[in-house]
Amino acid sequence: MRDNLATLLAEASELGRGMPRYVERDFARYLECGVLAHGFARVRCESCKDELLVAFSCKGRGVCPSCNAKRAHVTAVHLVERVLPHVPYRQWTLSFPHQVRWVLLKDVGLLSDVLTVFLRAVFALQRRRARRQGLRGGQAGAVSFIQFFGSALQVTPHFHSLVPDGVFVPREGGVRFEALPPPTQGEVERLLRVVRHRVLRLLDKRGALLAQGLEDARQAYQAHSLQQRLRWTEVDVRPPPSKQPRCAFLEGFSLHANTHLHANDRQGLERLCRYGARGALALERLSRAEDGRIAYRMKRPLPDGTTHLLFTGLEFLRRVASLVPPPRANLTRFHGVFAPGSKLRPFLFPQAGEEGARVAPEAVVSKEPKKERMPREDWAKLLRRTFALDVFTCAWCGGRRRVLAYLTEPNAVRAILEHLSLPTRPAQLAAAQGPSQHAWC
Repeated sequence: MRDNLATLLAEASELGRGMPRYVERDFARYLECGVLAHGFARVRCESCKDELLVAFSCKGRGVCPSCNAKRAHVTAVHLVERVLPHVPYRQWTLSFPHQVRWVLLKDVGLLSDVLTVFLRAVFALQRRRARRQGLRGGQAGAVSFIQFFGSALQVTPHFHSLVPDGVFVPREGGVRFEALPPPTQGEVERLLRVVRHRVLRLLDKRGALLAQGLEDARQAYQAHSLQQRLRWTEVDVRPPPSKQPRCAFLEGFSLHANTHLHANDRQGLERLCRYGARGALALERLSRAEDGRIAYRMKRPLPDGTTHLLFTGLEFLRRVASLVPPPRANLTRFHGVFAPGSKLRPFLFPQAGEEGARVAPEAVVSKEPKKERMPREDWAKLLRRTFALDVFTCAWCGGRRRVLAYLTEPNAVRAILEHLSLPTRPAQLAAAQGPSQHAWC
């Protein structure tokens, strides 16, 4: 990144309005992530007095794999421990054909409307199935993760929605969860037809987006990523590899609803939440090819048998720039009974020790709503969960460490690093190379 970022920004300045500022800021913050020269925390062991310097993180959500991993852990822990009750869950995954993906990439508000259309159809299906069992007034809910990327580092907006496999029926003094049988293959296929019809009808109302040109370099890189994907598959609609239960495909739209979790599988639920909240890049899939290019191992082979993607440094940064999510766009959404304004949400997850803290699928969830606000995971527990590193346990004597100070003042940071013979200046960016003439377009 240090070798090619200046070249990328110079190239982007020639395309439309250039690179969006939030993308430039995400790249710049990533280059400061984990660098002691930008500040750190001093941690000392109370027994042997050994000290450890812990660098600050960038907290970005587009480029940095480390911060994305920590954010995914925070989100998963928060959902499992404070939002999602002990009931069975099913994951509903909806993806779109390439023409629809391009429109959704250009309008984040439209992406939210499409998610609402999708979940309304899922909730209607849940209520109809509940009425067949004689359950009236049942309500559904969902926690949805919006992802803008695929396993091949291509831009592909799609949804992962965790929906309880049942409905919540209000009762006097609480809420009762009533489980439902799994949806049939026919119900999944009919649901996809309904969703496809409503999504296309919604897009017709905003058809002007299709005629708009590229506005900035990020959209140019996204368009190139979609075109590359089309050349790999040779057709606009990739056929399903095999017939799977509760999975439907229709004219480029696909709906998967075969991932199910038991009510007591809280570890599996946390793992599924981490998967939905993860970032685009996975460091364990990155390697250097023999010719010096960057090799990225995909989750599954392409139809032509390709298992790795090869990029030059500049090509890799173009792909990463196209995957940075827009600012102020919530990537985790709450609908139905899990929505912040829902009257039933305070009854769904009682605090530890309260009656109903671990509910069976057909038991009353709670009698009293939860009122106090629970704090998020602190940074030390977060590092232990994400990297299996306990910064408060001394590696030499096993004693406990404590934070002495957080240092951000440049002179103090420089003095300590010089005393420890550590680099006091971050590595510099390489100068921009000559124009590429946009050969990648």
